[in-house]
Amino acid sequence: MQNDEVLSKVPEVTLGFWLIKILATTLGETGGDAVTMSWLHADAHPHNGGYLVGTGIFLGVFVAAVIAQIVTRKFNPWVYWLAIVASTTVGTAMADFFDRSLGIGYTGGSSILLACVLCSLAIWYFTLGSINVQTVATPKVEIFYWVTITFSQTLGTALGDWMADSTGLGYQGGALVFCVGLVVLAALYYLTPISRVFLFWAAFILTRPLGATVGDFLDKPTAAGGLDFSRSLASGVIFVVIVLLIFVLPQRPGRHPGSRVAAQMR
Repeated sequence: MQNDEVLSKVPEVTLGFWLIKILATTLGETGGDAVTMSWLHADAHPHNGGYLVGTGIFLGVFVAAVIAQIVTRKFNPWVYWLAIVASTTVGTAMADFFDRSLGIGYTGGSSILLACVLCSLAIWYFTLGSINVQTVATPKVEIFYWVTITFSQTLGTALGDWMADSTGLGYQGGALVFCVGLVVLAALYYLTPISRVFLFWAAFILTRPLGATVGDFLDKPTAAGGLDFSRSLASGVIFVVIVLLIFVLPQRPGRHPGSRVAAQMR
């Protein structure tokens, strides 16, 4: 019996993948804030359209990056991680626009976005039969993948802001809560037979609010519990670290054993 195998267009899920993912989400927070808050002054004037303009800018970059990812015939780590960073920056700007400019608030925004993530995953599953990221090898699957990621990145920003601000835990306390959540998911991965697909998406979503709280801790004023680093400087440093890690850490495509995707690719 022949065992067809198709290379996915997303990276193999390793410890290095999660490390770069967390840094990318942190960069999305500091980079998104640098544009909307430092350049467009949306934090001081939430109704002046700064968050909406920032969302438009980042959405354009994100769409271009996803198109590049889809038309690329095989996994390219630079294109993939560019799309991930773009999704985190547009997620930051979108969440801030909904929560602050529209006045929905962190709780309402997080609830709506969680529903969007779950609906996206459900439609993906009932349409194609699987939400396993290792099946991301055709344009149709990639579209579902990036739509889900966009919702999850936006949810992560709103959830991080809610945890830090509404619960009184602050940025460090919020980051600690999300770290504990990721440790619990890692324990479930190694110690239980719980669905690996479920654990992946749970971890993928949780890494975003972790990055959001860490990013806010780095660039928010000391009076608000942050370190008051320059948003542009923090973003530049994190960007350099990500580039170095992509060079140093293995960047292999995931492998999808089996047939249905293989048959479509023949």
